[in-house]
Amino acid sequence: METIDEHLVRQLSEWSAGAAAPADPSPDVEVDAGLLLDYFDAQIQSRHLDLALRWLQSKREGFYTIGSSGHESNAAVALALRPTDPALLHYRSGGFYAARAGQVPGSTPVTDVLHSAAASRRDPISGGRHKVFGHRALNVIPQTSTIASHLPRAMGMAFALDRCLSDTGYPADAVVVCSFGDASANHSTAAGALNAVGWAAHQGLGMPVLFVCEDNGIGISTRSPQGWVDRMLSALPGLDYTAADGTDPARLLAVAGEVADRVRAGRRPAVLHLRTVRFMGHAGSDAELAYRSRSEILADYARDPLLATAAVLARRGILAPAESLARYEQARKLVMDQAEAMLGRVERLPDAAAVTGPLTERRTDRVAAAAARAGAGREKVFGGRLPESRGPLTLAQSVNAALHDALLAWPQAQVFGEDVARKGGVYGATRGLRKAFGANRVFDTLLDEQTILGVALGGALAGTLPIPEIQYLAYLHNAEDQLRGEAASLRFFSDGQYGNGMVVRIAGLAYQKGFGGHFHNDNSVAVLRDIPGLALAVASHPATAPALLRQCLALAEQEKRVCVFLEPIALYHTRDLHTDGDGGWLARYAPPDGWADAEIPLGQVRTVRDGGDLALVTFGNGVPMSLRVAEKLAAERGAGTRVVDLQWLAPLPAASMLAALDGVPRVLVVDETRAGGGVSEAVVAALVDAGYPGRISRVNSVDSYVPLGPAADHVLLGEHDVLTAARALLD
Repeated sequence: METIDEHLVRQLSEWSAGAAAPADPSPDVEVDAGLLLDYFDAQIQSRHLDLALRWLQSKREGFYTIGSSGHESNAAVALALRPTDPALLHYRSGGFYAARAGQVPGSTPVTDVLHSAAASRRDPISGGRHKVFGHRALNVIPQTSTIASHLPRAMGMAFALDRCLSDTGYPADAVVVCSFGDASANHSTAAGALNAVGWAAHQGLGMPVLFVCEDNGIGISTRSPQGWVDRMLSALPGLDYTAADGTDPARLLAVAGEVADRVRAGRRPAVLHLRTVRFMGHAGSDAELAYRSRSEILADYARDPLLATAAVLARRGILAPAESLARYEQARKLVMDQAEAMLGRVERLPDAAAVTGPLTERRTDRVAAAAARAGAGREKVFGGRLPESRGPLTLAQSVNAALHDALLAWPQAQVFGEDVARKGGVYGATRGLRKAFGANRVFDTLLDEQTILGVALGGALAGTLPIPEIQYLAYLHNAEDQLRGEAASLRFFSDGQYGNGMVVRIAGLAYQKGFGGHFHNDNSVAVLRDIPGLALAVASHPATAPALLRQCLALAEQEKRVCVFLEPIALYHTRDLHTDGDGGWLARYAPPDGWADAEIPLGQVRTVRDGGDLALVTFGNGVPMSLRVAEKLAAERGAGTRVVDLQWLAPLPAASMLAALDGVPRVLVVDETRAGGGVSEAVVAALVDAGYPGRISRVNSVDSYVPLGPAADHVLLGEHDVLTAARALLD
């Protein structure tokens, strides 16, 4: 069967020999000749890059063959925008990338794409970690999504750009552009982002984002139902809908320009539904004939956007078919010369340290300095009564005071989520913040965790320091890919050039009495511990929670690290430890002049109680539980029990933990999470790997969802379980 490349060459040759080129579908639409030529050049460059990527794969030098052939009309969108407009691109947006690069002198798009597909360290964005469209100088932010999971980030970035909380690094009238495929439009992530954009626009909030749906009618092998994408996109409330066809170059260029101008001037969102076609299958390994007929594939050749542009250039007397063919072949030579020059010369990442460098780079001195930073005007913000003068505080009160101080110390910080503003949070942890700092910095969101994290993702790229709240740990599971696939991966896939540092506050873990069941008593943190580069801190005591929170904020600001700050709900308002009224779980708030001394760096555990017979290694609710057990062991056996609070669950603080256990012959890991997939598995493995010489045991909650009411006591780790296991270990 004739390839699309052979078909295009044959068609242009026939036109050159006297056959009539197709008519211009929009002869009444005026378009500058230079713009049409720029458009054609970007299209043919993208097409030859697709061909070169498959050639590189055949030479075992290329590793990526998902191409943009048939989608090259998206170059019109780039030409309608400015190179200062941030772009989050679909993986078939090669035409856009070529056109955007053509707008910036000195760009090398051919080299960029070839080295990216070859996993070369010369790839200007990922440094050899992935084939992705991205370049800092072009304001193309790398997206590794294939299912539209980047749409919430685009929504969040547009929202942040128009609020101008801090220096965004972009012009005041910048527009965010985000492209995705027709099949991806059905994903819940896309639906949530588009809904959130419409929700904001409905209220008159600025949302300068242009969504481009590149519709080729098929997702891998599954066809989009006829008319469905049009109906779905055109029905979105709050979004201006415009359709365009990639086989009508003049009208597409004009329409793209009009839509982009409307978004820029009106600061309102729009969807450009761009009809495209897909050539050469989904990827190089895709046997397209398994699900499409030969005649269907060949019929699509007539919709080739490159031939459509060549025909318009001929009809308008700008470029004869023979000249278009010569231009096409010149582009082939340019691309293939560079591809051939790469053979045997590609420099790749040499070892694991080089691969993980963007995730492991530390700036400890800068983080320490930032964590000790205090803002001016504390008296006013705290209403004349500073928290350090209020007497002992609960965990919720200390977190609340720390958030007030954080918003003072980081003027670019924002707190947002469900019920955090007017209500002050379900447990009062954000009470008073909106009154002290205003609705621009403390605001409620719609009820959608993907949107909350999307606001954080986009805001971080626009210069804010997001502090989003997920109301309950169980709710995170609706949106966890926004942390795994989008937030924590950005530093990795941009070689550290981009980052979206944030601190995600989550109320979680179990032991609430008389309330909740599974969705309010979730003890699963495995998904968070499994995300490379993410820092997971668990507060347990009001004395240390503020320092942990400040450390997370400093890590987010200075290292662009994604941090999760987990707050145990059952300890929020706990006051006593051993007996009613003892105030053993209260603590005074440290004033700013003591913050540097109270620093809790990433990877540092805390020895809460000393002893030489047995060590209880724990976190969260396990800390007060272990302290009570230690007191009982001392009373009944005279045993000295050391209690170690891990504080950080990711990365696991193995070195600090081992140092804290030095000289203790027995270790019991007290883990309120589940036996399977819980924290204790990693702790025990770390001890074994390090050759810990003593006896090791663990005690966990049961592998179960947390039921409602007293039934929870049967599956959650209890104090009696810890005491029984400790006695057995001592025996």
